[in-house]
Amino acid sequence: MEIAEHLEILYAEGQLLARAADVAGPGAKVVTCPDWTVRDLLRHTGAVHRWAAAYVAEGHDDRLPLGDPPELDGAALVDWYRQAHGDLVATLRAAAPDTRCWAFLPAPSPLAFWARRQANETAIHRVDAESARGGAPSPIGTEFAADGIDELLRGFHARSRSRVRTPEPRVLRVRATDADAVWTVRLSQEPPATVQGEDGPADCELSGPAEQLYLALWNRAPIPQVTGDTALGRLWSETSGV
Repeated sequence: MEIAEHLEILYAEGQLLARAADVAGPGAKVVTCPDWTVRDLLRHTGAVHRWAAAYVAEGHDDRLPLGDPPELDGAALVDWYRQAHGDLVATLRAAAPDTRCWAFLPAPSPLAFWARRQANETAIHRVDAESARGGAPSPIGTEFAADGIDELLRGFHARSRSRVRTPEPRVLRVRATDADAVWTVRLSQEPPATVQGEDGPADCELSGPAEQLYLALWNRAPIPQVTGDTALGRLWSETSGV
């Protein structure tokens, strides 16, 4: 996906997140993150937006501390979130394509990284806000969901901090059934090694529509379908939290 596409999604998802949080209220429990209230969700996501914007706006090439959100509540907290989100979108839209700054996953450029990362960050936390609000969640586009799965598998879980490990080598397949999108995840005592496509036989396959699979792999919904060694499906659910 292109930077402009990620920025359009980032903008729309932040609007939906704020709207759902406003309806739910700051003290509402977040069903998808049981330890959080909407208050916690807004403070976390707003702080991440400001953290991300600072890299791009100021060109930092080293990791920054996340920073503490203000002690706001109620409507003032929702307004603060809207401002943080709006500032992030404006910063990314105004940035030059060759902007240089720190990024923590592989990407064609730092700007491409931050646009993609913040689109996915906001989409997942929008789902959280809507779980607190109740009612039907807003849809996630198939292409974006597949792209988000790719970021998760080939980005986050390629890092040394991934806890998805097995004592002996195993192979996990992840397949979006409504898109031309499949991944082969090789598990071992090392971080998972993921490639796009079918690369040899698999011990277990996780499959389903891209939207459902995206939410499941981010532990916001059950895995739609598990075939083969179901223990690998449980391993993902139990150890893949980012």
